[in-house]
Amino acid sequence: MNKRGLFALAMGTFALGITEFLTMGILGTLAADMGVGISRAGAFISAYAAGVCVGAPALLFARRMALKRLMLILAGVITVGNMLAAFAPEFWSFCAARFISGLPHGAYFGVGAIVARRLASPSKAGSAVAMMIGGMTVATLAGVPLGTLISNMASWRVAYVIVGLSGAATFVAIRYWVPQVPGLEDMGFKGQFRFLRTLPPWLVFGGVLLGQIGIYSWYSFIDPQLTFVAGFSRDSMSWLMAVAGFGMFAGNLIAGRLSDRFKPAAVAAWVQASAIPVLLLFFFLGHHKIAAVLLMVLGTAALFGSGSPLQSDIVGYARGGEMLGAACIQIAYNVGNAVAAWFGGVIIRTTCSYMAPAVAGLPLVAVGVVLLAWLYFRYERPGIGVAR
Repeated sequence: MNKRGLFALAMGTFALGITEFLTMGILGTLAADMGVGISRAGAFISAYAAGVCVGAPALLFARRMALKRLMLILAGVITVGNMLAAFAPEFWSFCAARFISGLPHGAYFGVGAIVARRLASPSKAGSAVAMMIGGMTVATLAGVPLGTLISNMASWRVAYVIVGLSGAATFVAIRYWVPQVPGLEDMGFKGQFRFLRTLPPWLVFGGVLLGQIGIYSWYSFIDPQLTFVAGFSRDSMSWLMAVAGFGMFAGNLIAGRLSDRFKPAAVAAWVQASAIPVLLLFFFLGHHKIAAVLLMVLGTAALFGSGSPLQSDIVGYARGGEMLGAACIQIAYNVGNAVAAWFGGVIIRTTCSYMAPAVAGLPLVAVGVVLLAWLYFRYERPGIGVAR
């Protein structure tokens, strides 16, 4: 396993993790500075997710490009997008910058998953992808809390400048530490879509999309839930984001290791199912500080735990269209994020309760679990013998 190369890839997901999740931790600050309400500020989350959904399909036109060169381009866009966000003067320009910042996200994870698998032996593919995604979980553990602290003590603009510099550092690390890896076989433009004629990829995408909407509609508004409902101070959000990041880090690490021993779909289904009782308890007990923190850790672990098993799994199901398949799962995640931010905002405005999103999406999570369980029992259960 090429650990230096994987570390370089993880630096990029670290920058992307701060870019994506810092906004949740300082949503109230951004809303006040831009002169909009909390529910409207959810557009900052949706704009980023929209960028992901536009940027990822662009990989269709980059199938002949060397994978390392493509990763360098994506690192450059990470830098530019966050620098634009740092100096955005008002609501719409910040939304535009967030959109640009999201453009490389799905493509980076998609190509990065392919590169990571090629930097490790087949038996360690799940762990290799988990190491790459681990950069994002470290971001939630340390980078986002630090960014939140900087935003509270100095300015959120400084935090976004630091993220931009992280993107530049990623460019350098990939340039020197990631080796040239074999390119993908060119199956032609239409050939990249052939895997979509089979059911397994759609079960993955459906499980991801529904699970993400259900869980993320809760986490998108974790800031007001912890401050307005549980009673934590604004200054507490720094260490609370560190605690949430620990849950993401642990969930990704544990699920990545388990997917080397057990079938990825089974791991993802169990992880996603664990979110159902956690969110239900958060709805009833989230006004108690200790309970809110403990349940937040478990909820964020479930939020991230299915990522590495399914990101690795989809590459196996997307023969001939690996790059598209790996990008599509990021589209599913981020369409889920965008819909979740909108859905959670609607639920809050309708119910006048910041806690309502915790339970509003539970039926969607349950259906997502069913789809992932179907994937396991039909295609991955030992003895089935389905080629992947």
